[in-house]
Amino acid sequence: MTTRVLLADDQALIRAGFKLIIDSEPGMDVVAEASDGRQAVDLARTALVDVILMDIRMPVMDGLEATRRICADDTLVGVRVLIVTTFEDDDNVVLALQAGASGFVGKNVAPTDLLHAIRIIAAGESLLSPSATRTLVTRFLDNLRPQTPQASAALKALTDREHEMLLLVAHGLSNDEIAARVFLSPLTVKTHINRAMAKLDVRDRAQLVVLAYQNGLVHPGDRLPPTTGPLLDR
Repeated sequence: MTTRVLLADDQALIRAGFKLIIDSEPGMDVVAEASDGRQAVDLARTALVDVILMDIRMPVMDGLEATRRICADDTLVGVRVLIVTTFEDDDNVVLALQAGASGFVGKNVAPTDLLHAIRIIAAGESLLSPSATRTLVTRFLDNLRPQTPQASAALKALTDREHEMLLLVAHGLSNDEIAARVFLSPLTVKTHINRAMAKLDVRDRAQLVVLAYQNGLVHPGDRLPPTTGPLLDR
């Protein structure tokens, strides 16, 4: 199947560069372009896209608000947002992740890394390296909204294994790394993570990371929790 991509950036030159890279890749097509956030929201609803490359700073409506609207729309549940940022000076990256974005890449991203990022996002995963996640969350922790009673209740509904998966995801571990650590198959790990996401009503792993920090389950500088070894899933 072809991955359909929407480019949302107010700089035509950047859109043209990304379009050239994406359209040259088999199985990927840029099907729409937006020069502001409002256009991005409208096109997300009409162009049947899979992945949106979303700039933060755009006129009319910024990428943060556009991401929030897209990710809150029940008719767009399969649409994934990949934030395109300069990292160092974009104070809204964590807020975008909290709004529902599945990850982020830099505007100077290498072509192969951009294509890899799109594949990861299209597959329903998140693009969050441990170091980048810790840096961003540490820097912008004060911007995260405090936990709600609903979130607290949902966290209590997690099984021991699901809670363990949440903590390991929040530390930036991949499914394979988690599997090796807790003596489970990657498929079983993915199943536990998906169940945790369903109970916590989050879209993907990126949201799990933000939720874990938001609710004080993980703090900047924390070390990985000790391995549990093989145990009965519960």
